[in-house]
Amino acid sequence: MARRESRDRGERDSEFVDKLVHINRVAKVVKGGRRFAFAALVVIGDQKGRVGFGHGKAREVPEAIRKATEAAKRNLIRVPLREGRTLHHDVYGRHGAGRVLLRAAPPGTGIIAGGPMRAVFETLGVQDVVAKSLGSANPYNMIRATFDALNHEQSPRMVAARRGKKVTDIVGRRADGAGEALASE
Repeated sequence: MARRESRDRGERDSEFVDKLVHINRVAKVVKGGRRFAFAALVVIGDQKGRVGFGHGKAREVPEAIRKATEAAKRNLIRVPLREGRTLHHDVYGRHGAGRVLLRAAPPGTGIIAGGPMRAVFETLGVQDVVAKSLGSANPYNMIRATFDALNHEQSPRMVAARRGKKVTDIVGRRADGAGEALASE
């Protein structure tokens, strides 16, 4: 019975892709010298619109990564994607001194983003996006600012529901015909 449960959990975990963003070694000075510990920052996602990040600390690197992965699974958010490949609109996010600008991009653009933000978009499943970090280069602040921006992302369906209108009233006619595709979803 226990074996089947662990196998099922392994299958459930396999739907997620995780990326190690940053490892930090910290030292605590004690009477006999220094005690080293490790802090890990991990981003996890299903590449279909769900993503989360976690932070874990331990005396050994693998244990810190495991703790960070568990924390990331508890902090998953759902992000609406246009055509499953890009953002619906440009959005700005901030956390502390970290400020980021995320822009929707046409097909074929790819992920134009640096370091920690690239890991978020790869695990989220975004294929076309342009992102710029405007403030701090600290990976923790950049990740949190990116998640702040993604939390403010709204689909036309969400806006229409909030305003009590139809999706076609919100989107109107797009040149690429995406307005009709969104309305039919």
